[in-house]
Amino acid sequence: MTETKNIQPLEGFDWEAFENNGKTAANIASETQAYEGTLNNINDNEVVDGTVTAMNDREVVVNIGYKSDGIIPRSEFRYNPELAVGDKVEVYIENQEDKKGQLILSHKRARQARSWDRVNAACDNNEIVKGFIKCRTKGGMIVDVLGTEAFLPGSQIDVKPIHDYDTFVGKTMEFKIVKINQDFKNVVVSHKALIEAEIEAQKKEIISKLEKGQILEGVVKNITSYGVFIDLGGVDGLIHITDLSWGRVSDPKEVVEIDQKINVVIIDFDEDKKRIALGLKQLTPHPWDALSPDLKVGDTVKGKVVVMADYGAFIEIAPGVEGLIHVSEMSWSAHLHSAQDFMKVGDEVEAVILTLDREERKMSLGIKQLKADPWEKIEEKYPVGSNHTAKVRNFTNFGVFVEIEEGVDGLIHISDLSWTKKVKHPSEFTQIGAEIEVQVLDIDKENRRLSLGHKQIEENPWDNFETIFTQDSVHEGKIIEILDKGAVVQLEQGVEGFATPKHLVKEDGSQAQLGETLEFKVIEFNKDAKRIILSHSRIFEDVQRAAERAAKKEAAAAKKAPKAKKEAEPTIQNKAASTTLGDIDALAALKAEMTSSKEAAAEEPKAEE
Repeated sequence: MTETKNIQPLEGFDWEAFENNGKTAANIASETQAYEGTLNNINDNEVVDGTVTAMNDREVVVNIGYKSDGIIPRSEFRYNPELAVGDKVEVYIENQEDKKGQLILSHKRARQARSWDRVNAACDNNEIVKGFIKCRTKGGMIVDVLGTEAFLPGSQIDVKPIHDYDTFVGKTMEFKIVKINQDFKNVVVSHKALIEAEIEAQKKEIISKLEKGQILEGVVKNITSYGVFIDLGGVDGLIHITDLSWGRVSDPKEVVEIDQKINVVIIDFDEDKKRIALGLKQLTPHPWDALSPDLKVGDTVKGKVVVMADYGAFIEIAPGVEGLIHVSEMSWSAHLHSAQDFMKVGDEVEAVILTLDREERKMSLGIKQLKADPWEKIEEKYPVGSNHTAKVRNFTNFGVFVEIEEGVDGLIHISDLSWTKKVKHPSEFTQIGAEIEVQVLDIDKENRRLSLGHKQIEENPWDNFETIFTQDSVHEGKIIEILDKGAVVQLEQGVEGFATPKHLVKEDGSQAQLGETLEFKVIEFNKDAKRIILSHSRIFEDVQRAAERAAKKEAAAAKKAPKAKKEAEPTIQNKAASTTLGDIDALAALKAEMTSSKEAAAEEPKAEE
């Protein structure tokens, strides 16, 4: 049996130091004091700076120099997708130690605590800030900028119009604070302003290097009705429609298309207004310089009508080479109103060169020269006395202008329209556009005018009228016109006569009226003047005079009869019988006529009553 020894602990042994790995309480207190001296003094609800020590898709670990690190949700850093380990971030101390002993931090609250001051400072200093586009709203987007929600108008997203705002949600972009409402704490930001500023800087740099005549490569950016905008790599220039081609261009799309790369030459530029005028046609020689040296006046050329005007048409005979056909050179006719009567834009025409000025780059053309001048052999084609069909072109008070063929005009004097009718104005006889038979009376080749007649187509009826309308002959006529000086009377054969007012008095004393048909006696016939003077009154006046003369003669004969009977009754009786036998019949007829006239006059009032 082993003997049990009574072992006693060492006197003065430090069990606390043994349990603390040889550290005494004093050592531990000293080390604790030294450790705590290395930690930051922090307080709850305080904003401090920290360093990102680790991160994953959900969390970001931040060291603020405290005894433990804080963990912040990654969503609070979504405005900054470029966040990396080692970055300095500001955090808000919500709790130094929760129930689990964990340090509770918030980056979002830290930004909010300092955001308004930073937003104002950024605006004052014209700083460029980053912002996270959170969502769409009416008229634009909501952006998180420095922890403050700001409004991004749709028009301020880009220099180009934006049609789909949703594509920008969730993106982080750079912005410029353009407006702050301190009362309502509203902030407006713009991304477009940054782009424009960048473009302006590029423009200044590019324009500073530009020179007139410099050839650059550009891209067609936009096409308008008046020209083409070219992107020269940050700055735009304009090619006016007239500088696209030496030929006429109605639509710039005929020459270029969007996104096409082309070489252009600088014509002019304005550094202040930042305008650049470009040219495309200037890169090729002028077409007039390439015009054939053999081309001369009198040559026939073909071309296309490119521009129409009232005074003429411009014909392009080669790209950039045009000639003018004046309206007077389109037809030999003198009746020219507008060039549109002869051709239209797009027509292919053949013309003769009339003038050619290579220095001034001008050319005049004519198309009527392709046809023979009808006046060169006018005497052969339209000799005096020949009959033709013409077209009425115009009226004047003194006659009718007609056209026999293109370029051959003539005048029918009003006196040469009709043998029988008194024509006051040509419109009474014919109408514009109507065809009329004419006879050539005279040729004025120098003034290119013919004297024509229409009545000459027929024989002069006045030779026949001379035998019909003899003086004192009686004819039936109708009053067709009443004038101040008398009346026009329509007679047989289509001829007209004239009666003065005193010769229109009827036997009952009344005046003849328009439309009445009466007997008229010819009291004057003038073949040369083509005039027939008529009288209705003369018919019954002559009868009355004849009756009066017969009565006087009978009375005179009665006075002489007794004396003659006494002196030589047989002889006188034979003489009276021989001289008065015919007179008795005439007197009887006159008496009967006067009696019937008086009876008719007496019956007329009764009929009226």
